[in-house]
Amino acid sequence: MSLTTYAQSNFTSKVIGVGVVVADLDRSLDFYVNGIGMVKTGSFTINEDFGKRSGLTNGTATNVTILKLENSPEATDWKLMSFGSKPSHPKPKHIQDDTGMQYITIQVKALKPIIDRLTQLKVPFLGSTPTPLNAKAHFVFVQDPDGNFIELIGPLD
Repeated sequence: MSLTTYAQSNFTSKVIGVGVVVADLDRSLDFYVNGIGMVKTGSFTINEDFGKRSGLTNGTATNVTILKLENSPEATDWKLMSFGSKPSHPKPKHIQDDTGMQYITIQVKALKPIIDRLTQLKVPFLGSTPTPLNAKAHFVFVQDPDGNFIELIGPLD
């Protein structure tokens, strides 16, 4: 059995859930829901006991809000949580400024509505974006309130 076959047959879901710790949950929800256009699909609590037993936290409880691009089982879980603390490192200016997960890519049907919403929220666009990728798609690059990079790809209209 090849490694590729093993990897493709070893999982119960083709979706990877991503947990994102944010400084200000309301501000991040505003960005992702009202700016990007994600939808809230649920929430859950990590209590003190489970946080400690699982190794997720040192026993600190938190609430997790689940966002998705659409409310379907095939959509990635973008799980936001906050511990009410500011980051211990400076906000990155470019993807090479830190290690680990640095950006996500979201393919969209039309960039203009998202550009309009992000402009209304006063989210700065990075580089010279939107910039054309090819005859059918443009590229927009922004950061969420905590500095995570978001690339949006699709036609302008």
